[in-house]
Amino acid sequence: MLILGIESATESVGVALGGHDGVIAAVEIARGRRHAESIVPAVQFVCRQADVDLAEVGVVAVDIGPGLFTGMRVGIATAKALAMALRVPMIGITSLDLLAFPARHSDRVVVPVIDARKGEVFWAMYRHVPGGVQQVMAPTVGSVEDLAADLMARGQESLCLGDGAERHREVLADVHHCEVAGPRHPSAGALVELAHARAVREEFVDHHEIAPVYLRVPDAQINWSTRQVRP
Repeated sequence: MLILGIESATESVGVALGGHDGVIAAVEIARGRRHAESIVPAVQFVCRQADVDLAEVGVVAVDIGPGLFTGMRVGIATAKALAMALRVPMIGITSLDLLAFPARHSDRVVVPVIDARKGEVFWAMYRHVPGGVQQVMAPTVGSVEDLAADLMARGQESLCLGDGAERHREVLADVHHCEVAGPRHPSAGALVELAHARAVREEFVDHHEIAPVYLRVPDAQINWSTRQVRP
């Protein structure tokens, strides 16, 4: 079963294609948040590189966030459109799960941290378990000072990943037993690998069941609410 993975919840755009044999083609584009212009050409590129016709795809997987609102919505909308056109099921995986996956062999608490802008970050916490990682703290949003306080209160060795950790490296460096490392962005390759494991268990969903994970009110809704209360 071939899986097409689309990742666009952060500043980069990633597309990968793979299945039982792992990732067979992948591309990552960092062009300053030009998600809408990049995703479809990236899908066409990985299909050419893998010598696969798009009609051979059996599942469409997508990063459902949290992350940048516009990029996330563009990626989800494109993934849904492809799934409907191909008449195949979907699998949605969070960007925090994708960031934590490459560090699945670490014996530290793995803390993916995504820059949420406005002085905030999205984060969750994971622990190594046989075969991968297990979430030990649900996704949340807050200031980097909130994250630092949470890490200090736990007092455990931690590994912070992601663009949010990189941007606030100086604050997190003051936390005892905390290390900041890569990757900076979720990987479409990791998306395909995680989606394949779910596909084996037949954990599919229809396109209408895929919804973005915001963790806070989208900017457009905040701005509209502000305009409504003005005299």
